[in-house]
Amino acid sequence: MIKKLAEEFGLHLSTAENTVKLLDEGNTVPFIARYRKEVTGGMPDVTLRELQERLVYLRGLEERKEEVIRLIEEQGKLTPELEAEIRKAEILQRVEDLYKPFKQKKATRASKAREKGLEPLADLIRAMELETGTPEDAAAPFVCGDPELCEAGKGAADAEQALAGACDIIAEDISTNADFAEKVREMTRKHGMLISEAANPEESTVYDLYYEYEEPLAKVPNHRVLAINRGEKEDCLKVKVKAPAEQICGWIKEQVIVNENSVFFELMNETVEDAYKRLMAPSAEREIRSELTERAEKDAVKVFAKNTEKLLMTPPVKGARVIAIDPGFRTGCKVAMLDETGKLLAYTTIYPTEPKKDIQGSRKTLKSLVDKYDANVIVIGNGTASRETEAFAADFIHDLGKEDLRYTIVSEAGASVYSASKLAAEEYPDLDVTTRGALSIGRRLQDPLAELVKVEPRHIGVGQYQHDISKGLLDGALTDVVENCVNRVGVDLNTASPSLLSYIAGINTGIAKNIVSYRESNGRFYDRKELKKVAKLGEKTFKQCAGFLRISGGSNPLDATAVHPESYGAAERMLEKLGISKEEIGKSGAGEIEEKIRRLYPDTEKKERKSVSGFAALASLAAEKPEETQKKLRKSMERMAEDLGIGVLTLSDIVSEIRKPARDPRDGAPPVVFRKDVLSIEDLTPGMELTGTVRNVVDFGAFVDIGVKHDGLVHISELSNRFIKHPMDAVNVGDTVKVRVLKVDPEKQKVSLTMKK
Repeated sequence: MIKKLAEEFGLHLSTAENTVKLLDEGNTVPFIARYRKEVTGGMPDVTLRELQERLVYLRGLEERKEEVIRLIEEQGKLTPELEAEIRKAEILQRVEDLYKPFKQKKATRASKAREKGLEPLADLIRAMELETGTPEDAAAPFVCGDPELCEAGKGAADAEQALAGACDIIAEDISTNADFAEKVREMTRKHGMLISEAANPEESTVYDLYYEYEEPLAKVPNHRVLAINRGEKEDCLKVKVKAPAEQICGWIKEQVIVNENSVFFELMNETVEDAYKRLMAPSAEREIRSELTERAEKDAVKVFAKNTEKLLMTPPVKGARVIAIDPGFRTGCKVAMLDETGKLLAYTTIYPTEPKKDIQGSRKTLKSLVDKYDANVIVIGNGTASRETEAFAADFIHDLGKEDLRYTIVSEAGASVYSASKLAAEEYPDLDVTTRGALSIGRRLQDPLAELVKVEPRHIGVGQYQHDISKGLLDGALTDVVENCVNRVGVDLNTASPSLLSYIAGINTGIAKNIVSYRESNGRFYDRKELKKVAKLGEKTFKQCAGFLRISGGSNPLDATAVHPESYGAAERMLEKLGISKEEIGKSGAGEIEEKIRRLYPDTEKKERKSVSGFAALASLAAEKPEETQKKLRKSMERMAEDLGIGVLTLSDIVSEIRKPARDPRDGAPPVVFRKDVLSIEDLTPGMELTGTVRNVVDFGAFVDIGVKHDGLVHISELSNRFIKHPMDAVNVGDTVKVRVLKVDPEKQKVSLTMKK
């Protein structure tokens, strides 16, 4: 199993073995990815989770093999050849195929025929050795006319029934043959078609495209599989798999019909066709439909997870004094005023949209908030009445003439779910549901990660067909994504909410609440070691979580970094060797620490090293021979790491943290697009160039917010001048992109865009 993992993931055998050992010891994926890089070879968290998932599958496969071997052995039917076949199986389907003939079944036509003693007749027919006489002659001894057979409850009423029963036995044996079943699936996958038609051709539905649809099984895209499944579930479509029946039956006949001169030739032909059509085809169709769905769901989950990751890793907008608006019509637009830290300063309701359309009153309210709190950003949720509210906000900003006041649209997916949740009620018991929604919308701009973790991941809404996917599959994948993101960024131990803390490695919901309770009772944390005083947070949990929890202004400057407490000794010895005090952490210039390491551990093997002294000289050498310089620096790092008793990857991480503590990985993401004006779909013309934000990526393209009511679609064929297999090869959620309008359909409110040059 370890060898297989090593081969599949391109790892050394020892790396795979040690990584599995870390997982088996109960270490979390974020902890292993960040603090055990020497063991894993620097494997990222996403790959580690894939390895963990594969490990679970392989172990489940081995357990099932042992169980199947035991069950067959209990029946006294296990042969050395069969056991070898089972042990050699690489997928669960193969194990189940091999077990199928021995599985306890409900009464079948074949089992009833066996009870009548017709198995010897089945063997006679199957051998096809008889070349004289008729099948009826051969069946005569198995007819119940013989008193001995009748007394024993054996035999058939006549020769025709005897032959039919024997053929039922042969048909069942053919259908339960593991090799035959595998070949039938293979040929169906390769040459079969997926066909759908209207359940009611007179009724027009969103599935019109699939009313007369057929496509080779081997080519059906995943998003179409999910769309067809949904249409079938809603009774709008009838779906079936059309297999190459003649070709399949021909192949089976080649395997089982051994003598064309036999009197049983025609009977065997009919039996093969019966075995396939009655027993194998329905089973193969179910299995292949299941395979297609499983494949499509896994792909959709990957797309959803990737989109969610990009959304969660949207950079926070620092220094934003936000007027957050949750738009609406009849009940008005809820407004929340937030300071730079997300603290609620004021809240109210305005009515700039139908039916009241109180433009002047709404302007007056917003102006008072801008003047009183010096607001510099208006954030609008993208739900109902969003574009009408956006038009109002754009006019307001234009007429006010305040240079630094801008607006942006944020996704409010899941905001209503959060605002009505028990968590929101606990956080803001004095606010109504809609005001909590506006507050959440504003905070999504200020710190998307901290706010979005309060929403159940499946409600964030950046995928395709998420409501058709297995809840367990989707929730598991998305929880992993949120955990990866939160631990990649790290959290401030003294300000993080229980929701955010609960995603930190090793910390569950109960411990997260205990941390906040301890903080409220004892004041802020000044040292990571204080965590051990929190109820139920033991040594094992501390080891997993400590490195991801930051303390600014604490008693130990290293607590503000991602350096793990287990490496404090090595970090302090390194600082001492380099002549850097803890107070200087974060103040050393880029490259300066590396230069000090190079000087402390010079590469004396080459003479040209003697002529290099000081950082300026190293920089000069780097300009001439960057690869050579990097090579020499690595040697110096290796020597220091050996001296400190740690790995080079760990040392490299420590150096990065000393130079720039707790660097936010979100800083490199595309910035939020702010606007001061608004477009309507009528303003768009083909050829117009615009800047937009990618809101969602699906299998067939990307939806881009260009400032009109509905997001425009960039089809996969328009994403790039080069060929791409998936839209994510070109764009991700949150990207700022330049697009050109291809086609505008005001009636359907659809806009087609291109990113091609």
